[in-house]
Amino acid sequence: MTPNVEQTIRDLEDMRYTAVLNGNFEAFRDLSHPALIYTHSSGAADSLESYLDKCRSGFYTYHSINHPIDFITVVDDVALVVGEMHAELTINRKPVTLHNRSLAVWKNTDRSWRFLAFQPTPIPAS
Repeated sequence: MTPNVEQTIRDLEDMRYTAVLNGNFEAFRDLSHPALIYTHSSGAADSLESYLDKCRSGFYTYHSINHPIDFITVVDDVALVVGEMHAELTINRKPVTLHNRSLAVWKNTDRSWRFLAFQPTPIPAS
């Protein structure tokens, strides 16, 4: 993997998290692939449209997110981002703290890299 691809993916990860933190859902849409599958740590999954609808309605309101990246692997036109996602948010009017391992998938399209999938796994309390 070329260093500039890894830095591009790191920058895109920062941009997508910043977009949801700032309520800039159009920026999030612009970063996302139309076939996005956004899985939540509860096991529920959303399409791009259903996720955006929930964010816009306030069902999901993000207050803080820390997302350290362990490594990025690129295979052909797909980038796998393995790391963690720690967040403070409100889900359906209830405060929630998340501590997850995470896998984000980015797909290189004709336009650019697009966010295609997200899969968090809760980290058990020690």
